[in-house]
Amino acid sequence: MAVTIKDVAKIAGVAPSTVSRVIADNPRISLDTKKRVRKAMKDLGYHPNINARNLAVRSSQAIGVIMPSSADKALQNPFFPEVLRGIGSFAHETEYSLYVSTGGNEKEVYEEVQRMVNGNRVDGIILLYSRIADPIQKFLSDKKFPFVIVGKPSEQESEITYVDNDNFKASKDLTNHLIEIGHRHIAFIGGSTELTVTVDRLNGYKSAIKESDLLLPEEYMIHTEFLKSGGRDAVEQLFTLDQPPTGLVVADDLMSLGVINTLEEIGLSCPDDVSLTSFNNLYLSEITTPPPLTTVDIQIYNLGVQSARCLIEKAKNKDEPAKRIIIPYDIKFRKSTRSIL
Repeated sequence: MAVTIKDVAKIAGVAPSTVSRVIADNPRISLDTKKRVRKAMKDLGYHPNINARNLAVRSSQAIGVIMPSSADKALQNPFFPEVLRGIGSFAHETEYSLYVSTGGNEKEVYEEVQRMVNGNRVDGIILLYSRIADPIQKFLSDKKFPFVIVGKPSEQESEITYVDNDNFKASKDLTNHLIEIGHRHIAFIGGSTELTVTVDRLNGYKSAIKESDLLLPEEYMIHTEFLKSGGRDAVEQLFTLDQPPTGLVVADDLMSLGVINTLEEIGLSCPDDVSLTSFNNLYLSEITTPPPLTTVDIQIYNLGVQSARCLIEKAKNKDEPAKRIIIPYDIKFRKSTRSIL
């Protein structure tokens, strides 16, 4: 005979209605009661009819996650698996599933988001990027559909919830570190200027350079893809200049790996010839040979956890106010920089 809610209620010592509320994750039920009921469900092998419940409350019990480009390309960068791990961890705790975009280009991703929203496939969406004049962001705002941005909106709209770091200050701190150890020719390597994370990191770099009265030639600011190949392209441009840089601020660790490899190929070494600083503190930043990277730990996993928390809160309560969560950063000083004083 199938296990019923009444059986669970009897074992847990609560009313059947309380079991129903626990299944719906009602915030009015105490954590102790939820744990007791869930243990009884597990011990009895009771599995609620999620589809029926979701239909009743008009919930898919799933959240959508949107990459900045095709999933194949984005997942080459370890940032995305790590932020997905954080999102998935909180989603699992709250019994939500993930629906990750798989579109091959911007048009396909936009169409996929439309299907997610119009087909009631997800209760909310996390954008793993913030792009200037983004049609997806506009579509979600116009629909008044719950969404959260990992990054900072390009326009400071009060109704958008986002989770980010202070990328301007972090980049300024990295640049000042190079200045303090004697570098006067410092270049910046970042992603597309359509991405607000690139703009913030670029502006932090510019601010430090200008405050120190150093030259800021246009050719010292390179914009390419957040991939190893992007680092290669940047080196090929910078180190054919009449005055190549001695220090680099690179907006992503994977790009930095491409930078180091390409420097070696042209007969330069890091940090003897070029000091390098970076962002994200990916696992590979500690094992690059040579050398371990000086990089900004932006707490990628925590960015994912907090974005999922904010989204699920908003999905459950449409009146939840917009939040601005700034995750602290920490610079990991390693061996990729050298004083030239």
